[in-house]
Formats: sequence, structure tokens, C-alpha cells
Amino acid sequence: MPDPTLASPPGPSTPLSVRLVAVPVVVVGLLAGLWITGGLLAPTYWTSIGFGAGWFVLASVGLGKLTKTRPQLRRPVRGAFLATAAVVGGVFVVTSVRDDRVDERVVTGVPASRAAAAAKEPARAPAATNVERARGEFASLAHGAQGTARVVELPGGARRLTFTGFDVSAGPDLRVYLVAGDVQGDGDVRDFRDLGDLKGNVGNQQYVLPRDLDTERYATVVIWCRAFTVGFAKARLAPS
Repeated sequence: MPDPTLASPPGPSTPLSVRLVAVPVVVVGLLAGLWITGGLLAPTYWTSIGFGAGWFVLASVGLGKLTKTRPQLRRPVRGAFLATAAVVGGVFVVTSVRDDRVDERVVTGVPASRAAAAAKEPARAPAATNVERARGEFASLAHGAQGTARVVELPGGARRLTFTGFDVSAGPDLRVYLVAGDVQGDGDVRDFRDLGDLKGNVGNQQYVLPRDLDTERYATVVIWCRAFTVGFAKARLAPS
């Protein structure tokens, strides 16, 4: 029979309040670390994935050492870690593997150059109609893309940004940006206007343009992955 005096002493007692606080602290810490490693430090989309996975491995090791001497913390910390990893992994798989298709009825317009020519001939001048002010074809940044982006002005002055024949790779947290200047890489996406979530990575769709938005200045459409701080595709707008 082993001598009880030789048994390992139990770890220090951990108050219930600390155990409860440990859960949100672990979740926030994991997400913050993922944003820094995968979003800020990684230079490309694929390195973002690698850095993010590496962060979770390092966090697992660190949390294991932290709770080694505090067994009462193991269950809440492990539970928070596993739940966060499962949610992050699930969101990534769903948004990166499955296409999100949309099929909106988008506005169209007469190219501005043709509308201006018709306006010089009163007999041919059309009634108030939509005017296509600018257009551009989508090209690759981190992922392949195709389709056409257009800025269409309605008779009342409102404008829409439309995508037709659009197709880009699926990804998490994709946004539609209008960026000032040309975009050759992610470092060029500094001065931009955010139009909101990409409605779908495949299919026709349109977005409302704010009335104060200068589309001559913000003339490059960028499909931006905010989660990993990387551009998926771009379309440089030129006068129609």
C-alpha cells in the first residue's frame, strides 16, 4: 500500500469566479490571436490559413501547460478551446467550400458616351433612362474571378453598382470595397469605401452607392476577405 505522505499534492484551488471568467477569456484570446496571425501577419490567403492553424496548435499547447497545475480549470478551458475551434473550422469550411449563389434582377443602362451623343440630336434624344457611367471586368488577386462590374445611374440620380456574369472563389467574411486608385496587391487597399457583405460569390447582384461617393476617385472594385485581410478579386472601372 503506497505511503499517502508520498502522494502528489493537489493543485491549488481555483475559485468558481475564475473558472467562469476563463471561458470568455479563452474565446476572445483565440479569436484575437487568429485575427493577428491569419489577418495581419500572413501575406497571402493560403499562408493565412497556415498561420491560423499554427496559432491554434500553439494555443492548445500553452493552455495545456497553464492548466496542468490547476486541474479545476481544465474542463472550462478545454471546453472553450474545443468549441471555438469547432465553430471557426465549421465556418471556414462552409464559407470556403460551398458556393453562395444569387440571382438578382440588376439594373442596366445606356453607356454614357452613347447617351451623350444622342442628347446632341434632339430628334434622337431618348426619354429619361438609366445611364451606365462606368464598367470594368473582374480579374484575379488571390483567387480567380470573372464577370463585369458597372456603375449605373438612375433618372433620379441614385446609382447602383452591379455585377453580372460574376464568379469568384468562396471565402469567409467577403466584403465589397470601392478602392481609390489601382490595386496590384493587398497593400494598395488603404483608402476605400465599404459597401457591405458580398451577397454571393456566384451570380448577378447589385449594391446601392452612397450619393456622396466619388466613383472617379474610388474606381476599383475589390472583393475583400476581411477575416484574412486579403483581396480575392478586382475590377478597375473606366468611363463607359
